[in-house]
Amino acid sequence: MSERDRGSQAGDGNGGAEDDDGERAGILDGVTVVDLSTFVTGGFATTMLANQGAEVIKVERPDVGDDSRHSGPPFVDPGDYDGPGTVANDNGESPYFWTVNYGKRSVELDLKTDAGLAALYDIVEEADVFVENFRPGTADRIGVGYEDIRAVREDVVYCSISAFGDSGPWRERPGYDLLVQGTSGIMSVTGEEDGDPVKVGLPQTDLITAMWAAFGVVCSLFRRELTGEGDRVELAMHDAALPWLTKQAAKAFQGEEPGRMGTRDPVIAPYQAYPTADGYLNVGCANQKLWRELCTAIGREDLFEDDRFATNPDRVDHMDELEAELSETFRERTTDEWVDRLADEAGLPVGPVNTVPEALASEQTEARGVVTELDHPATGRMKALEHPLNFAGAESGFEEAPPLLGEDTEAVLREAGYDDERLAALREAGGIPDR
Repeated sequence: MSERDRGSQAGDGNGGAEDDDGERAGILDGVTVVDLSTFVTGGFATTMLANQGAEVIKVERPDVGDDSRHSGPPFVDPGDYDGPGTVANDNGESPYFWTVNYGKRSVELDLKTDAGLAALYDIVEEADVFVENFRPGTADRIGVGYEDIRAVREDVVYCSISAFGDSGPWRERPGYDLLVQGTSGIMSVTGEEDGDPVKVGLPQTDLITAMWAAFGVVCSLFRRELTGEGDRVELAMHDAALPWLTKQAAKAFQGEEPGRMGTRDPVIAPYQAYPTADGYLNVGCANQKLWRELCTAIGREDLFEDDRFATNPDRVDHMDELEAELSETFRERTTDEWVDRLADEAGLPVGPVNTVPEALASEQTEARGVVTELDHPATGRMKALEHPLNFAGAESGFEEAPPLLGEDTEAVLREAGYDDERLAALREAGGIPDR
């Protein structure tokens, strides 16, 4: 939480069913997370925890902050803002940074100084979770390894994220989403059949890893409730991506080599995008009943009677012919016309291939309240993406915008017991910025 309008959040460790006023609270209300990670893997993981009520304290390098604060364009002009915290980028605030840092507090600490490291330990004394995504060995070298943090908070849940993990011949290699999309096999099955390997158009392995990390943290918190013991959660981006191969891995285990298929599916047909008069239509008919209903709804009963398409295995074996037949028919109408006719009237699993702006502005997105707005201290009202979990007995969601760099430094340290004299000494020692 931040100085803007959030006070200190005290938790009672009861799982967050109700707050002090008997109102619904977040499931992780009362859980404090110290986050030393940068970019997406740790950032999105702790954002998931913040969405469920955890207080996330983001520890950042003085005057620089998280590298994603500098990712762009676009950037948003902060205007003449002169409140607590600073804009780390001369170009302005990064909307990319915003998307993985909603609802956190930002503290600037120079961990290369003894004073800065000691201040971190003071904050950790009251923390439940510690997250880092340094290359293996780095955390120990700079004094924030598992044993260092455990010495301060014995029952801490400590999460380590790296590209390739603490063991194995690739342990020392650096890694980013692009590299892991390659090492995990994802790129080999993405793209057109006769084309080059293609990177998924979003940081998929970063986000996959982040979700595993958040899941691991919550599992360890649950175990701590049962045993009173903390734990270390260690995971690698490469490992995290492999279980998502599912059907492609199943084929590989049977001696087959999955390849690129465009929008096609290796085991179901029709299950792909088809061109329409003005765009593309996704069609997913995963059983024989749906196939019959599709043929009837588009006026192509002849396809249902065609021996080449009699069963799903037959259709998979004759995908080229099936695609040609269906493409010819779907080109006769616009995407919206087909969606009205097939999805709304016939109840069939078809849908448009939207652009990102169309997806964010669709009537379904609006009805579900996925896109919301938050008050940013420097840029005013900003759009934000809510997370999808909705509980009957607990609150979830973001109430605060992403923090400016160092916005909460003084407030968090005061909560950790620092008075004016100690804060002045910390500044003098270079642990926090002198501003």
